[in-house]
Amino acid sequence: MSNYFVVVGAGISGATIARLLAENLDTPIVVIDKRNHIAGNCYDYTDSISNITVHKYGSHIFHTSNKEVWSFINRFTDFNEYMHKVYAVVEGNLINIPFNFNSLSQVFPSTLSKRIEEKLLNNFEYGKKISILDLLSYKDSDLIFLSNYIYQNIFVNYTLKQWELSPEELDKQVTARVPINLTMDNRYFYDKYQGIPLKGYTETIRNMLNHPNIKLHLNENFNINTYCDAKHIFYTGAIDEFFDYKFGQLDYRSIKFKLETHKTEYYQNNAVINYPNNYDFTRIHEYKYYLNEKSKYTIVAKEFSEKFVLGKNDRYYPVINNINKDMYMQYLNLSKNINNITFFGRLGDYKYYDMDKAILRAITIFNIYIKNNITI
Repeated sequence: MSNYFVVVGAGISGATIARLLAENLDTPIVVIDKRNHIAGNCYDYTDSISNITVHKYGSHIFHTSNKEVWSFINRFTDFNEYMHKVYAVVEGNLINIPFNFNSLSQVFPSTLSKRIEEKLLNNFEYGKKISILDLLSYKDSDLIFLSNYIYQNIFVNYTLKQWELSPEELDKQVTARVPINLTMDNRYFYDKYQGIPLKGYTETIRNMLNHPNIKLHLNENFNINTYCDAKHIFYTGAIDEFFDYKFGQLDYRSIKFKLETHKTEYYQNNAVINYPNNYDFTRIHEYKYYLNEKSKYTIVAKEFSEKFVLGKNDRYYPVINNINKDMYMQYLNLSKNINNITFFGRLGDYKYYDMDKAILRAITIFNIYIKNNITI
């Protein structure tokens, strides 16, 4: 067995563990990615005409309350102080998402919105995040009305567009997480640390991989026979693909983006606006907001959800239901029979990760490996 490691995937999970291995073990690391670029779905680039930074695979906003994760990522980039807000078009009104006290006044007459607000504060503490299921447990007509309104106008049709499934066909925890924020804070995330890398995510990942012990191979499909002598393989690709779909293909939702360049300062009045009930797209992204870039042009991306089809598009969101959970467990159990491969990351764990959680997961995997395999 040779004294080198292999990391499959040059996204944020793979880049994190590659960096930790390279600088802590002083051992050669080979990083492989089948795409022609690094950074995975975080990849961004500068448009040559408008000079606007475009997130190729949809908007990515870094946010975390974990000091260890924040300290790690700040070694490779500086951030601005961008705090994400999301609006949705509901009954022709632009309202705050998630639903909060400001949303009440945006969609209901003042007498009704004030009455509902008072009832919410009589039953729940200000600043709390509750779900629509919480409201249904109270036998109050106004609270039940609010729960049904949010469910019907914000959740149901968006879910159908996003997943091509009704809420009842998804894991029950999905409905349980539909939130109402009892606050007037319009931020989408409440984490302590938030922002966008000043030079983009691609440059951030490039800096993470910039180490003399790391050798990068792009446009390469991983072949176990090529690297069978590696000391250990850290695999962030799809676990079902690695095992040649022995138990079947895990379901994912994919996304198609329709990019449009407009010769105007702004196309919409926010970085992201959701369309739960109108049109076939789920939302529109306008990228120049993230870094406050100045241009006589603007670039927007209309986002269309679609089924993942092998060889046609990319995996984005795992479809969590009992069939897929059982299938994943079969793959996970099979993976335990291979001593020198660790599966993790969004595709290896069959789990959606925010970027900070992906970094934390990679740090955890590295620490487990050190504890179990290396004598310090």
